[in-house]
Amino acid sequence: MPAQQRRVRPRDRNNVLARPEFMSLGQSLPMLQENRGPNRKQSGQTGNSTEGAKERRQSQQLPEEDCMQLNPSFKGIAWNSLMAIDIAMSKRLGVCANSGSSWGSARSMVKLIGITSHGFPWIGGTIVCLWKSNTLAGQEVLTNLLLALFLDILTVAGLQKLVKRRGPYDMTPGVLDYLLLDVYAFPAGHASRATMVSKFFLNHLVLAIPIRILLVIWAFMAGLSRIMIGRHHISDVLGGFVIGYLQFNLVEFIWLSSNTCQMITSLW
Repeated sequence: MPAQQRRVRPRDRNNVLARPEFMSLGQSLPMLQENRGPNRKQSGQTGNSTEGAKERRQSQQLPEEDCMQLNPSFKGIAWNSLMAIDIAMSKRLGVCANSGSSWGSARSMVKLIGITSHGFPWIGGTIVCLWKSNTLAGQEVLTNLLLALFLDILTVAGLQKLVKRRGPYDMTPGVLDYLLLDVYAFPAGHASRATMVSKFFLNHLVLAIPIRILLVIWAFMAGLSRIMIGRHHISDVLGGFVIGYLQFNLVEFIWLSSNTCQMITSLW
């Protein structure tokens, strides 16, 4: 026995785990769990159960989010790239965004172009013309135009509320924009209205070729003016053009007859 003890002691001296500071590493796992058990119970009693549930949910969600960030899909990369190009080009075209911009002196004139496609002038003018109209054909066209204008306001307001996209520049909407629910950027209501009205006139009015060309140019300039003053992105205006064309087709599909229009106008 003494010989065995003499052989063990040098080993204990050379063994790193025999040192006091490393004694815990040599303990078995059950002993460690027993030592940690009361601490866990105490922390569990003092902690909030709802916070623990939130932490568990976050720990389950974090790996998936990390995978999405580290391994984005091709569609995600393409979409983010297009959005970055859209924002960069829209800010570059916002030459009248404020008085200090490169075309800041022309801001009032560019805003005037946008006002020509505002909802209030078109709705008010259509109501006045409808009130003074004496022919059935005129009442039919004006009533359907008024229907298209109200449809445009409701469609644009609903989509803007759904998407809630801000413009390229931090600008507060005007009072008329709040009244017409034209607060957010996508889609551009002025662009959709100008497209719908110009298409409506081209199809239902007999106009000379120069006037027809001017209508198309006006619709394009109305959308471009909203980009130049920094109110909308390029994609917002393009989306407005598409929505305005679709609205015209919808009004053509649900076109109100002259008898229906006469019945509506007789209520006034």
